Amino acid sequence: MTQSPAAEQSRRLDGPLAGPDGPSIAGIDTCVHCGFCLPTCPTYLLWGEEMDSPRGRIYLMKAGVEGRAELTPSLVTHMDNCLGCMACVTACPSGVQYGPLIERTRARIEQRYSRPAGDAAFRALLMALVPYPARMRWALAPLAIAGGLFRGLARRLPTGAPNGLWRRLAAMVELAPPVTLAGMRQRVAPVTPASGSERRRVALLTGCVQRLSFAHVNQATVRVLAAEGCRVESPETQGCCGALPLHAGHIEQARALARHNIDVFERLDVDCIAVNAAGCGSAMKEYGELFEHDPAWAGRARALAAKVRDVSQVLAELGPSRARRHPIAARVVYHDACHLAHGQGVRAEPRAMLQAIPGVDLVTPAEPEICCGSAGIYNLVTPAPAADLGERKVRHLAAASPDMIATANPGCTLQIAAAARRVGHDWPVFHPIELVDASIRGTDPRTA
Repeated sequence: MTQSPAAEQSRRLDGPLAGPDGPSIAGIDTCVHCGFCLPTCPTYLLWGEEMDSPRGRIYLMKAGVEGRAELTPSLVTHMDNCLGCMACVTACPSGVQYGPLIERTRARIEQRYSRPAGDAAFRALLMALVPYPARMRWALAPLAIAGGLFRGLARRLPTGAPNGLWRRLAAMVELAPPVTLAGMRQRVAPVTPASGSERRRVALLTGCVQRLSFAHVNQATVRVLAAEGCRVESPETQGCCGALPLHAGHIEQARALARHNIDVFERLDVDCIAVNAAGCGSAMKEYGELFEHDPAWAGRARALAAKVRDVSQVLAELGPSRARRHPIAARVVYHDACHLAHGQGVRAEPRAMLQAIPGVDLVTPAEPEICCGSAGIYNLVTPAPAADLGERKVRHLAAASPDMIATANPGCTLQIAAAARRVGHDWPVFHPIELVDASIRGTDPRTA
């Protein structure tokens, strides 16, 4: 029975999850507990546990907002187990916006819950390093010098508890990108002119992990956009978009990083902001919600968010291609990054730009809606289920007989590559824009 407005107003909303940064009770009440989300939830597929499903977690959220549940280790673990993949959003017939609910629940957990010392220290270390490229450069330097040695040592570490410290340390090394000192020094030019007449002015988010470990993806993005008639601006003062802290519950850190980038990008005279990392694009498109209670920043945040596009969307909006595509003879299996497909609803555009390459046989694997297990820092703080999901994903990719894998998120790239190595596959994993770049240049990305 629907409650009257007076009854709604009298509801007790003073639990540990209540407050401006907590999950919206209106959003929670959108859920009708129908269960359509269950078969799309990775952790429910793994364990069959109701409280590790979206509707189960929403039930806990509601109890936490209304004061019927405290922030116990059990409740926090159920929230930590969530990947935040948002496959449930795609499946939900009631339009429940689960992404903001889990993000705000985690924000209240980080604000009000005292984690065990080791867990708290490990998470604090990640948040102090990963969103800051200058710090990450120093952290990755040993891997650039002696990555093979570190990976060999990691394989010899005692496994310990499924998500314990040793397992987390081993996961950090296993999932670390193949970096070089030269690669970490690469920079995108502040301004790259359009090839031929200028069709559009585009800013590029270079990211934090992306600029250090996947600088080649940024370079490919600039070349493709320029070849298609875009002037590309990449301000050197930009920083992390705030996605990783936002998804991990460190909401004030996310806001601080977002404010910096809003200030940097709104000074540019551009038509849009191109993003080539799915998690970053999803977070930036949510800037308006991140600052909804901040009058000084809400309008600026919404204006910037309205300009954000995945790079595949930028190419789609440009219309017919200007640059000729040369053939790449390959069977390409495309993996939908969760924050692109579920978070942003972008599925057709990456496939269209891959299908425009002559010779490409594009394939979608089974269970495309199920997360690979990367999910921001999930595979570092919750490595055991992340590994199970990674290997599940790899089995479906292998069944499609790929020559190469394409996916539009750095975390997915690392997760799939690591899981593939564990089960004996050695596929090259590319960002779709890298394949477009190789096609325009007339090269084979596997031998470039």
